[in-house]
Amino acid sequence: MRSAGAAASEEPRRRRQAPESPLVDGEAGRLIRPYTVSNGRTRPTADFALLTLVMATGARPQSYLGPDHSQVLGLCGGPVSVAEVAAQIGLPAVVTKVLLSDLAECGAIAARAPGPSPGSVARTDRQLLEAVLDGLRKRL
Repeated sequence: MRSAGAAASEEPRRRRQAPESPLVDGEAGRLIRPYTVSNGRTRPTADFALLTLVMATGARPQSYLGPDHSQVLGLCGGPVSVAEVAAQIGLPAVVTKVLLSDLAECGAIAARAPGPSPGSVARTDRQLLEAVLDGLRKRL
């Protein structure tokens, strides 16, 4: 028998996945193993970090890739991180990266690696860090 805490921790996961999907059962969860979603592939063909931002380009894949690819593409209407996409579809990050790399190969999404924003200073300001350290030392 499950404890009340275990049932409560599973509740958000059930709400995240579409109940009308034939691939999801309310009690059992996802009915298809992650490695089948990626056709057994464990390495994406493109380099995606968890903070890489992806966004749909508006181009549709010329062939149907599958329901998971469609779901991922639907989440990429605006800039969204790889980690957020993985959380939304309830799959491991590496499987999500495989799906995203498939979409990137056919031009359906564009990716931007995380990095400093335009116009920002790429280097760490040593004086600022020393001032923060001094302030912390005074407080402690």
